[in-house]
Amino acid sequence: MPVTLLGAAEVRALAADLDVTPTKKLGQNFVVDANTVRKIVHLAGVQAREHVVEVGPGLGSLTLAILETGADVTAVEIDHRLAERLPATASAHGVPEGALRVIDQDALRVTDLPGDPTVLVANLPYNVSVPVLLHFLETFRSIARGVVMVQAEVGERLAAPPGSKVYGAPSAKAAWWGSWRLAGTVSRQVFWPVPNVDSVLVGFERTEPLGSEAERILTFRIIDAAFQQRRKMLRQALAAVLGGSALEASVVLERAGIAPTARGEELTAAEFLRIARATAAAAR
Repeated sequence: MPVTLLGAAEVRALAADLDVTPTKKLGQNFVVDANTVRKIVHLAGVQAREHVVEVGPGLGSLTLAILETGADVTAVEIDHRLAERLPATASAHGVPEGALRVIDQDALRVTDLPGDPTVLVANLPYNVSVPVLLHFLETFRSIARGVVMVQAEVGERLAAPPGSKVYGAPSAKAAWWGSWRLAGTVSRQVFWPVPNVDSVLVGFERTEPLGSEAERILTFRIIDAAFQQRRKMLRQALAAVLGGSALEASVVLERAGIAPTARGEELTAAEFLRIARATAAAAR
């Protein structure tokens, strides 16, 4: 029996049956268009027998599209009602037993997954999209690639290169784990209810981390300080984390080969790492 997808009428019927009123807090704008979920799965390159982790499956529209390929899915869902119902929905749509596992938990608190997922696919709400992505890349090193649907503002920032208008801390932190690209736009009309913001698809491929875990922690601390006040010279922005004064920060920055008058918006993740290494060397 082939796996079938949810239609718009069934999405609304499931929501009504579960007494689910879509909430902005949980980012519950459910996808009701089959072409859109299949597009996401195609862009992620999901193949049969791969293990995919999906964050925020909701009522199961994207989940079924992933399972349609013959892949296995571990779905992480924070809404208890949705997590409890998803296996029954999958079974009713022809999903083989054992192909879907559901974890009823906040994605930011998940530290263990069954098996080793290699692909991440998700429809993420604005307020947790970047923290969830960084948490999963940090915690589950088997994830090699993925595609996520996020608000346009978030997606553009994740994929932004240094020097661009929207480049920021999320851009630099994401680059620690791999390469990111805008993979497509998503019409507001494919969601129910229709949101008042645009969404995009962002794809990524993991590369080797730029440094050790200790270096990552220090680098991310430096990135946060650099972007706390945008368009501020690094010798000022990093004074608190590089010795306590602009003069001491300048010494560390020059040792790292970074101009003290540069701004965080100009630096790559690798350059932030150079500052972290110079900081660690100065402390020894």
